[in-house]
Amino acid sequence: MPRQLIDGRLVEADARYASLNPATGEVLGHAPDATDEQARAAVAAARKAFDTTAWATDTDLRRRCLDQLHNALVEHREEFRELTIADAGSPRMLTHAAQLDEPIELVRYYADLLKNHSFVDDMGVVEYQGQRHHRWVEWEAGGVAAAIIPYNYPNQLAFAKLAPALAAGCTLVLKAAPDTPLVTLALGELIAEHTEIPAGVVNVLSSSRASVGEILTTHPDVDLVSFTGASPTGRRVMAAASDTVKRVFLELGGKSALVVLDDADVKGTATYAAYMICLHSGQACAITSRMLVPRRHHDAIVEQVAKRMERVRVGDPNDPKTYMGPLISERQRDKVDGMVQRAVAAGATLVTGGRKIDPGFFYAPTLLTGVDPDSEIAQEEVFGPVLAVIPYDDDDDAVRIANNSVYGLSGAVQSADRERALAVARRIRTGTFSINGGNYFFSDTPFGGYKQSGIGREKGVAGLEEFLERKTFGEVVG
Repeated sequence: MPRQLIDGRLVEADARYASLNPATGEVLGHAPDATDEQARAAVAAARKAFDTTAWATDTDLRRRCLDQLHNALVEHREEFRELTIADAGSPRMLTHAAQLDEPIELVRYYADLLKNHSFVDDMGVVEYQGQRHHRWVEWEAGGVAAAIIPYNYPNQLAFAKLAPALAAGCTLVLKAAPDTPLVTLALGELIAEHTEIPAGVVNVLSSSRASVGEILTTHPDVDLVSFTGASPTGRRVMAAASDTVKRVFLELGGKSALVVLDDADVKGTATYAAYMICLHSGQACAITSRMLVPRRHHDAIVEQVAKRMERVRVGDPNDPKTYMGPLISERQRDKVDGMVQRAVAAGATLVTGGRKIDPGFFYAPTLLTGVDPDSEIAQEEVFGPVLAVIPYDDDDDAVRIANNSVYGLSGAVQSADRERALAVARRIRTGTFSINGGNYFFSDTPFGGYKQSGIGREKGVAGLEEFLERKTFGEVVG
């Protein structure tokens, strides 16, 4: 039975809850249902480890432990692969990329970063009131971190918080997503059994209780909160953390636009659009779920996208040939279907899809046209394989529609003219952007959004700095 990691010990729970396999709807296992007392115990353990051990100041220890964690993940990669497929409903092919193999290398990235990274910025010497003053900045560990992750990419999201937090010298409490607890709990067991990470430095909880998350975001011994999830929840996290003025990192929702310029390759763009919206069943915050097309090319592009969406292989995520698996739960599938049906009732045209597929929590790839740019389906995050097509008149109109959103996480543009594509991309207010299918998502590149898509950046040196504090020094040197 999976166990939680609290203060260096693998701990049973008094209560458990069922975790379902989204591909079948059947019970996959039972996860510990952490109590409020266990959440407080995890925070206390992290506080003690930060205040009384050398973890925050011993860079060599942190690098060695990250090396050990990376090696253990590589050694147990296939076990994590099978568990990720079952727990998250991830297609097997995706575990060879962003669902597992790439996140494992994120741990390697931060271990390597510690080899040469300087935690000191020398500001030089200045003359002031007849004396010479030396100034410098030291980057120190931010303290105790609460890391709260959602279900869609449990390994990527856990490692993107855990690895830089450990590299920075923080201690933390990692809360698994209620819908995908098993793979995150397995990470806690790996840490306990295969690394020298001191007791209390990493604590891993799973819980179905909202009160556990509330404790992590309000506890006075938590110094910073790193949260990934929906924007409404992120706003509540930010409000809860404000009472103790915690630092907050938020990676929230998106409603990203794919802008197709009138000189783009139609077939290539259609393939990109169709397969991008179906990636992990559309359960990705940065996915391009609005497709902006030139009005005069609208019908031709829609026809090509529909053909490709209908060819997407949907089915058993264990099958290496499956491209799209299930949604995470019946609750999420009902939400997606409800949004599609309301869109049609509001005047949108259902071109393909728009139906549930049983057994399990599958939903057919769905294409909608005639979408009002101000409607729910064009403004709210669906988190499902639903693409809304919106026509535009010229480049200025496309930029206006793309920016007509409270979100600003990502976007994409397709054009035969690179300079024109870049000109459009630079006018759209998002934290990341793809030019002609270019990938920006790597271990060393910062990821995050503008507006209500979040605060701060994950990955790269920027991700490390989210878990650091700056201390500025000055001394008289003569």
